[in-house]
Amino acid sequence: MTPAARIAAAIGLLDAWLAGAPVERLLTTWGRQNRYAGAKDRAAIRDLVFDALRCRRSLAALGGAETGRGLMLGLLRAAGTDPGTLFTGAGHAPPPLTQAELAPAPADLPEEVACDCPAALAPVLRGSLGADFVPVMQALRQRAPVFLRANLRLSTRDEAAAALAAEGIGTQPHRLSPSALEVTANARRIQQSRAWLEGLVELQDAASQAVADMMPVPEGGRVLDFCAGGGGKTLALAGRVAARFLAHDAAPERMRDLPARAGRAGVAVTLLGPGDLAGTEPFDLVLCDVPCTGSGAWRRSPEAKWRTGPDDLARLVGIQAGILDRASALVAPGGALGYATCSLIEAENGAQIAAFLARHPGWACVTERRLTPLDGGDGFFAAILRRN
Repeated sequence: MTPAARIAAAIGLLDAWLAGAPVERLLTTWGRQNRYAGAKDRAAIRDLVFDALRCRRSLAALGGAETGRGLMLGLLRAAGTDPGTLFTGAGHAPPPLTQAELAPAPADLPEEVACDCPAALAPVLRGSLGADFVPVMQALRQRAPVFLRANLRLSTRDEAAAALAAEGIGTQPHRLSPSALEVTANARRIQQSRAWLEGLVELQDAASQAVADMMPVPEGGRVLDFCAGGGGKTLALAGRVAARFLAHDAAPERMRDLPARAGRAGVAVTLLGPGDLAGTEPFDLVLCDVPCTGSGAWRRSPEAKWRTGPDDLARLVGIQAGILDRASALVAPGGALGYATCSLIEAENGAQIAAFLARHPGWACVTERRLTPLDGGDGFFAAILRRN
């Protein structure tokens, strides 16, 4: 496919997304329906779509319309490319520019538009981030780095890096975690590499690894990942300490890949469904990596940036509070309750912990940590609670 044909495909996908269709479903369906498009074409179109989603407000302003065509015009103008060189109407290229589209793009954009902050959550993001509001929102406009977690059960970080390098995958250590490697070359080869297939590495954001590093896991203890999902935090904890690991999720289908991942990593994880917690022995650590707005990871999942509003935030805050209340009852005497979000919003973070402590005066917050994309990884918050 020519660059112009890729842009035309991205325009159609973006129009369908703006009409309400989920972006991943659109990309999967497009790939199945257009078998002529090779892997490089599909990857390039995906990149165009996701770049447009990360910068939706500013690109619409630069392109003159909040449409697929407008977003692609804005993307080209932001990159310093004359859209007229690709919008030619020749072959599979988009139709030529109209007279209105030839008008100069605005020279200056309002601050929230320029940094692509979603209007619905702008007040809470400003209040939560303070002086970091603009630099953090600017960081969320960029593609996220690719990080790997070295499985320290099976190798050192340096050994994992050497194994990857032998297959042409470049990495460098990252300061956020002693297990973190930032991928610098050939990221698309990772899941076909021997290092991946043999369990030496897993894909995991560096800040997510730093959160797992905080959690107090006693040697030989009982650990419950209460909101396990795909099990990334479970495997990160298991990579550090020999203990008994159990994973639970209110939607067990989210854990369907965990047994295979755990097997590859050389660890044992017991899966628990919603009805399996009654009567279980208490745990030395219960980790609650709760559902949240995901605002700290919007550069990875930009769709959520535009489809999350105040009502969603209020609903999620209620869910988080309920999870904390239930999970606290599963902690053994002397044990710890871990809380984590990939959110930048204070209502989901420090304010949530303060509300829990107000409801449960027998508990205290031992430590907490806030990370933003300015620290190098995604935005995360974590706290460790213990009974007084």
